Amino acid sequence: MPDYDFDWVDAFTDRPFAGNACMVIQDADTVSVDDRMRLVRETSLSECAYLVHSALADFGARYYLAGAEIPMAGHPTVATVAALARRGRIDLSAGRADITLEVGAGVLPVTVTGTAEAPVVQMTQAAPVFGADQDPAEIAAIYGLPAEAVVGRPQIVSTGTAYCITVLNDRAALEAARLDHARLADWRAGSGVAGADIMEPFLVTLGGATDAGDTYARLLLPPPNPAEDPFTGSATGCMAAYLWRHGLIDRSRFSAEQGHGMGRPGRAEVEVLGPRDDIFGVRVAGAAAFLMAGQVRLG
Repeated sequence: MPDYDFDWVDAFTDRPFAGNACMVIQDADTVSVDDRMRLVRETSLSECAYLVHSALADFGARYYLAGAEIPMAGHPTVATVAALARRGRIDLSAGRADITLEVGAGVLPVTVTGTAEAPVVQMTQAAPVFGADQDPAEIAAIYGLPAEAVVGRPQIVSTGTAYCITVLNDRAALEAARLDHARLADWRAGSGVAGADIMEPFLVTLGGATDAGDTYARLLLPPPNPAEDPFTGSATGCMAAYLWRHGLIDRSRFSAEQGHGMGRPGRAEVEVLGPRDDIFGVRVAGAAAFLMAGQVRLG
């Protein structure tokens, strides 16, 4: 069985054991899809990243959950690019590099700053696609919350991967949320959003977990995934577009926080590109911290 080099990177944090961890497998074209998902389950992480050849971009990567591929994901992008920089495959001698990364959803422009040991990775996510509104009472019930805990109407939004963006009126409601797996399955089946490209509702409240944050969010997950995602960069882009479009934030640049209730605090610097009625992209940036590197035997 072949051995593959890997890097274990904590994304959206500048210190180990915080943010969201990701295992990045180098030169993984020959790793089967089944083995890619088996490794996610073995690590108990929310996702693993696999570097592959790309004919369209400087590098290619594919991201997997425990049971499916995810077309675009934020923390694996930060981890993947940070791993490339640390291995010298991205030149940061000038303190900055601009590259392209092909993921399942397409090609992402990425800017890396800092050093190979302490990089900051900024991805430009695609122009948001705003989908169907959802019933506030139905989404609230999935989490054991009253309908009045939801601000406005939840909406399906995608900047590469689609989430149901759900704004809650205070931090108490956010922290009280508990996922009802059966209600989530019923919503998926009856709302017309069922499918591999639709993720769970992304819960967010205005005001950070700390004074440094402007928003605070949670993503609760059903099996076979971990129960909660520490930081979700793809959903953060969708959330930023939703808040800007609906006038719920007054600045297009802000700091997003997630994971504090899990003991894995993470933060992203976010910028929505374009006016509220014509958003053409979202920039999401985060630091990375290296935990370990080695080899994994797959096949």
